[in-house]
Amino acid sequence: MAKVFDCITQQLQDFIAAQKLFFVASAPLSPDGHVNLSPKGLDCLRLLSPHQVAYLDLTGSGNETSAHLEENGRITLMFCAFEEPPCILRLYGRGKTILPNSPDWNSLYSLFPPIPGTRQIIVIDVERVQTSCGFGVPLYEYQGQRQTLVNWAQKKGEEGVKDYQKQKNLVSIDGLATSLSKLND
Repeated sequence: MAKVFDCITQQLQDFIAAQKLFFVASAPLSPDGHVNLSPKGLDCLRLLSPHQVAYLDLTGSGNETSAHLEENGRITLMFCAFEEPPCILRLYGRGKTILPNSPDWNSLYSLFPPIPGTRQIIVIDVERVQTSCGFGVPLYEYQGQRQTLVNWAQKKGEEGVKDYQKQKNLVSIDGLATSLSKLND
């Protein structure tokens, strides 16, 4: 039941805009490496064109996606309809990490609301757009976004978040360097 599209059509753009949650998947090249799958919420995704998307990446306990993009660039975003009609959308592509010291930072960051704890922006050049039925995805009622991560970052403060990133976000669980490690060279 899968359908492949040449680009992110207007109908699929509307579907993405209606979603409150999406998932990011990446993996290292090593067959022994860990596949990463992360849920993302808040107002952190932007469609840049029918072939490009970006998301504001917030500080977390790890930084696997950045490390995987440094190594091989592969990334997949997945959106699921938790309301009717059912649908799963996957965006397959190549990504890159944009850091606050990048020349592209200001133009991209201006597309997002300022969110405490912002770490980097991930930009994806979409190579394949695919939907599938989503018939097995349960229905859920949206209650709101959690503020726990935002509150954590506000409490730590900008310097506290940077210190946390230096401790937890420079290397992946498989020992791969993340883009943030370049800031500390």
